[in-house]
Amino acid sequence: MTALDLSSPVAVVGTGTMGQGIAQVALVAGHPVRLYDAAVGRAREAAAAIGARLDRLVEKDRLTAAERDTARARLLPVENLAELADCSLVVEAVLERLDVKQQLFRELEDVVGDDCLLATNTSSLSVTAVGGALRNPGRFVGLHFFNPAPLMPLVEVVSGFATDVTSATRAYETARAWGKTPVACADTPGFIVNRIARPFYAEAFAVYEAQAADPATIDAVLRESGGFRMGAFELTDLIGQDVNESVTRSVWDSFFQDVRFTPSLAQRRLVESGRLGRKTGQGWYGYGDGAERPEPHTAERAQPPAYVVAEGDLGPASELLALIREAGIGVREDEEDHGTRLVLPGGGQLALADGQTSVEFRDVVYFDLALDYRRATRIALSASQDTSSRTLSEAVGLFQALGKDVSVIGDVPGMIVARTVARIVDLAHDAVAKGVATEEDIDTAMRLGVNYPLGPFEWGRRLGRGWAYDLLDDLHMRDPCGRYAPSLALYRHAYASEKRESTS
Repeated sequence: MTALDLSSPVAVVGTGTMGQGIAQVALVAGHPVRLYDAAVGRAREAAAAIGARLDRLVEKDRLTAAERDTARARLLPVENLAELADCSLVVEAVLERLDVKQQLFRELEDVVGDDCLLATNTSSLSVTAVGGALRNPGRFVGLHFFNPAPLMPLVEVVSGFATDVTSATRAYETARAWGKTPVACADTPGFIVNRIARPFYAEAFAVYEAQAADPATIDAVLRESGGFRMGAFELTDLIGQDVNESVTRSVWDSFFQDVRFTPSLAQRRLVESGRLGRKTGQGWYGYGDGAERPEPHTAERAQPPAYVVAEGDLGPASELLALIREAGIGVREDEEDHGTRLVLPGGGQLALADGQTSVEFRDVVYFDLALDYRRATRIALSASQDTSSRTLSEAVGLFQALGKDVSVIGDVPGMIVARTVARIVDLAHDAVAKGVATEEDIDTAMRLGVNYPLGPFEWGRRLGRGWAYDLLDDLHMRDPCGRYAPSLALYRHAYASEKRESTS
């Protein structure tokens, strides 16, 4: 099954920001495009707005004047659904209410031909439920574009329970012909991106609610150590706290209030107070005139240790040994020990976050996971009230000698980046095991849909077999609410990898 022919008219119903964006994508790809909105005059206004954006593309040399003019000639606002009768694809981008969408598609089914592909751009409703109102739900798919649609490359092509393979394939190939990167997805709450991205927000909020660190520090660690483009607090301020919380609650409710997707009480209070982020001038941060962005906690300068003793290879943090040597700090290797930690001159230990807490041990400082320890500009450390001041000072000085800012946070298991990445990896494995999408499509979706530095499976391969499972298992022992219990899919992956390695 191939993409729709460019001569085939495409209709967009609903002319808000997303509807206009989808219409522009189809228009620039070469299709005749019909615009319809139930509000009188809105379609004409949307056509004018799209025309203005085409003008800006010409100014930026992304379109020629001739291409703009022919595109404008293919754009037609219409006043009633009957004028969509000859369309080969209708994409809906109306109010996120199941009854509204179902009624629209019932009316469309009476207008368009039997071979017309019907698609919803819903981000939170069940594609199966929307299509369930149709006499022929086999031709119904989800085409979930990301905002702004002309710029964001990802499109989730969602098959409902009754969607025909031919319909899903045609939608997939059409999205690709429009210059997008489609990923195939089964109809599941949150699809790919909004399902697997939940821990990015949830774990940041959990660390904040545990009073282990403030929003500015957590955001800085996620950016400067984790390699994420934005931290969770600044990103939700940009999205809108009400919008982000609504998606979280939708996924949580759709999974029958699965504890893994539990919303944040701190975010709920923010929404209740009307502090919705940039659009209201106040969210986690202030955005009004004269508002100053709070600085992350950064430790004072400390003297680096003269040497460290490496017990084991530090696993995912093994590149630190080369950095320590390059900084002129001696590294003594204890080849007989099979641990994965550094011993400092004062006798204290420095270990990569593993789901345990400092308070459990005599004198341990944990350090957080980094995407790339050489390029990271900040490292988080955690210690308990029983950790000696000398051990903490030596740990701070060590990372400062490597050119890093250091943020000392509270004694929370898994810290910030490590627990976030482990949970993302776990949800990704769970999604594949349940037939939601392939590993490749999940990695693509998370890189392109939310700009993650690595896809979950790419990250898992880099971190090594069993890393995410072991961290979550330890974390679950310390917080046995079920939120951190590793999935059966992750267990199978870790166990199978271990078994293959032991027999090789």
